[in-house]
Amino acid sequence: MSHTVIEDNEVDVVIAALRSDLSSFMEEWKAFFSRFHLIIVKDPDLEEDLQIPDGFDHDVYTKSDIDRVLGSTPTNIIFSGYSCRYFGYLMSRKKYIVSIDDDCFPTRDDKGWFVDAVTQHIDNLATPATPFFFNTLYDPYRKGVDFVRGYPFSLRNGVKCALSCGLWLNLADYDAPTQALKPELRNSRYVDAVLTVPSRTMMPMSGINVAFDREVVGPAFFPGLRLAGEGKLRWETMEDIWCGMCAKVVCDHLGLGVKTGLPYVWRKEGGEAIESLKKEWEGVKLMEEVVPFFQSVRLPRSAVTSEDCVLEIAGMVKEQLGPLSPTFARAADAMVEWVRLWKAVRS
Repeated sequence: MSHTVIEDNEVDVVIAALRSDLSSFMEEWKAFFSRFHLIIVKDPDLEEDLQIPDGFDHDVYTKSDIDRVLGSTPTNIIFSGYSCRYFGYLMSRKKYIVSIDDDCFPTRDDKGWFVDAVTQHIDNLATPATPFFFNTLYDPYRKGVDFVRGYPFSLRNGVKCALSCGLWLNLADYDAPTQALKPELRNSRYVDAVLTVPSRTMMPMSGINVAFDREVVGPAFFPGLRLAGEGKLRWETMEDIWCGMCAKVVCDHLGLGVKTGLPYVWRKEGGEAIESLKKEWEGVKLMEEVVPFFQSVRLPRSAVTSEDCVLEIAGMVKEQLGPLSPTFARAADAMVEWVRLWKAVRS
């Protein structure tokens, strides 16, 4: 499989805006964002007007846009907080999406050069992935690397890469218990590597710094989880993890690849660890049920699109996890709603 050429006009950069003043964020990213169309989604709970500097090709979506698309029907889909990024995925018309949150900034590599995170994500998606046999020299398609001795020649073409998961310097994506116990812990190691996550292996995805082929796996990126009876209080990061495991199951079933590693972004200080722990704790406990479930999911051959796969997973969630917690039953309903919404917006 050869390197795919991805043009700038095939890419949307989606930004979840949880802060009203985006000036410093946008200016720091200007060298890397200015080539692309931007979709900025304002957190519907944010009351102040957004401050966006000139010089960007962008569309802004607000609460009124979200309300218009959702309509008046009661829904399990919530776009508040960082979940607003999913509305950007819904509104995009481009083939590829790169999503970077507004608390992330360009970082420097191990040689001191600024990292172009958007271009690196595009490179990851443009080159094949190798989910069926692990190459011990990481991504064999990067410049200066190849397949190691013993790698089957029949698998060296690889498969299409549909998802690229980037990483963070400074504040890594630790959960609340780890942050609370190790408040000084920071990630300062820049590892110049990309690798394919093996098939049938789950991983915790974060939407903070991620890119994907919207046309192929877009329906698998949805806001699915929130805590019982807590209104706007969500699982926070757990929502991404649920979405990521769904997306990984879909990629495995459809024979697509997932990469992780480069690109890095610099993540500013996060929230209060103890407050996060209060929000996450129910999710931390339920994850012990979630991971074995996703590890065991096998989809039927009749599921040939991402939409098919999400609906199949939703049915299994309802049947197998629903009896354990109403949270899972609502998540299953949200998945079905999302596929309906995804199709409706496209029609």
